[in-house]
Amino acid sequence: MNTLYRHKLLFGTGLLILLGGVTYGCHDFLNTAAQGTLGAVSLTTKVGVEGSLLATYRVLDCTNSTNSNWGCAASNWVWGSVTSDDAYKGSEATDQPGATDIELYNWTTGSGEDYLDNKWSAIYEGIVRANGTLRLLARVRQQLPNEISAADARSIAGEALFLRAHFHFEGMQMWGSIPYFADENDTLDFRKPNAGVNDTIAILKDLDSAFVLLPATPRNGEKGRVTRWTAKAYKGKVLAFQKDWAGVVRVLDSVVASGVYGLETSFDHVWTGFQQFADGPETILAYQASANDGEPDGNNANYGERLNFPHSGSPFGCCGFHQPSQNLVNFYVVDPVTGLPKSLTDPTWNARNTVFKASINDTLDPRVDWTVGRDSVPFKDWGLHLPTWIRAPGYGGPYSPKKNIHEKASGAQSKVGWAPAQLNSVHIHIYRYADLLLMLAEANVELNNLAAATTLVNQIRTRAGVTAQGCGDGANAADTILTKKYPTCAGDSRLAVPINDASIKWATYKVGLYPTFPDLATGRTAVRTERRLELGMEGERFFDLRRWGTAQQVITDYLLVEKTRRSYLAAATPFTARYNLYPIPSLQIELSKVGATSTLTQNPGW
Repeated sequence: MNTLYRHKLLFGTGLLILLGGVTYGCHDFLNTAAQGTLGAVSLTTKVGVEGSLLATYRVLDCTNSTNSNWGCAASNWVWGSVTSDDAYKGSEATDQPGATDIELYNWTTGSGEDYLDNKWSAIYEGIVRANGTLRLLARVRQQLPNEISAADARSIAGEALFLRAHFHFEGMQMWGSIPYFADENDTLDFRKPNAGVNDTIAILKDLDSAFVLLPATPRNGEKGRVTRWTAKAYKGKVLAFQKDWAGVVRVLDSVVASGVYGLETSFDHVWTGFQQFADGPETILAYQASANDGEPDGNNANYGERLNFPHSGSPFGCCGFHQPSQNLVNFYVVDPVTGLPKSLTDPTWNARNTVFKASINDTLDPRVDWTVGRDSVPFKDWGLHLPTWIRAPGYGGPYSPKKNIHEKASGAQSKVGWAPAQLNSVHIHIYRYADLLLMLAEANVELNNLAAATTLVNQIRTRAGVTAQGCGDGANAADTILTKKYPTCAGDSRLAVPINDASIKWATYKVGLYPTFPDLATGRTAVRTERRLELGMEGERFFDLRRWGTAQQVITDYLLVEKTRRSYLAAATPFTARYNLYPIPSLQIELSKVGATSTLTQNPGW
């Protein structure tokens, strides 16, 4: 494979790039010489510049310099999923109390602040590395003008600018006004104020510059690298955050018209360990998780997701975090006649409290079984999901996450590291084409272009109706549990099958298409519903609720019911307006002091 992180530059083992491999806010790193790192002379080469850029990509997920906990995960499962109605923290009560505090909206406790500080540090680590790359590139171009070709120099600069924009956007999405370092020659001082900062001008400027500099296809044929179309697609996302709907349509229509991206033909090709589907047409930006690449601890793999596997009774052994909520599973129930989400028409859609075990009497959207592991349903090609796979069902519920899990036949599992069965090379989608189409549909609804919005949503639903979870492991003679439960699975190792395939005995699947939305309210509800169905457990939900201004009502309603299912949620702090932004970590506010005065301004209510 010629994938970006297959290079033998193992930054997970402590090789940090000068001017790019330090953690923002921990100490006055700007005036401290890096210890045990390469010097400026040895880095002033093309190899040094490429290594610095690679180190910047690496910060898309947890690195050894920031991974004191899992707040740095590329998927934002802590910040976008566990804080929403999609998922519980999972596992058991005493494990990762910081994540528990985040789920219970106790965001200023010591352990909760540790998670927040981890995210803050990771974001500024990325920004520092991006700016370090740009400065190093300029130095090499000046001192060794023939070292890097003009074309490569343009692309390197474009990639670094894009990554700088991404990390700033992540910070803005979390905290609103943050310190911006959108000039690589800016004084990198963690005492820079955030009050009154315009949140998007610098981000959009970097994305526009990146679009001009970047090639139309990945440099060196390495698909993990961003291109001008990545930059343009990301611009549409930023404009949606601004609610510039006309801008979203203008930008994203051009991305669609380019034909660069497309939906995968089958949902199981989106989140997968099979290399033939990695970086497929749906991938816009992903963390290029890499297992078995020479890194001795497996830290270039899916470190940020490694807790999120079924527990000890499963083939993975640990750790049972990020468990889907009952609310989310209920959301996948569809009307047996129309095949449309029941949540649209039935006020009692969330009344079911019993476990959704395998049953042909349940009519479901097939995406539920690509998203959620549930009892007696094949779990990719690992056999049946069983109750023994759940660490503490009375605490975290009966379901397991599924999208981040590799297939047994994929060869994506790590051979090294602590609990290697939890490490894999499944690429972590940060932005994918289905997300783009649904943002474009949302913009069209807000502009009252209802026919266009309906067509876009139906594209997503049409793909959803192509395949469902198949037997997966039926060809494995040793798997008697599966074949005894479903004799027709004997000899059937198909992972994905048509949704009406005769082998399916664990659900009745149906996906209907919408007639043209009759009004804006109907279209808005349908698009928002589709985003949850399509992007469930991908770390998007909470940020969507905030963006729509519905977070307070949705989370309040969710907790009212969900605390009767998971008793620990009764201790959750009521969701109020202050939760529209995460609190800036108090450690960072303390570090920003000049004399006795903090230059960082805390968010309202905190």
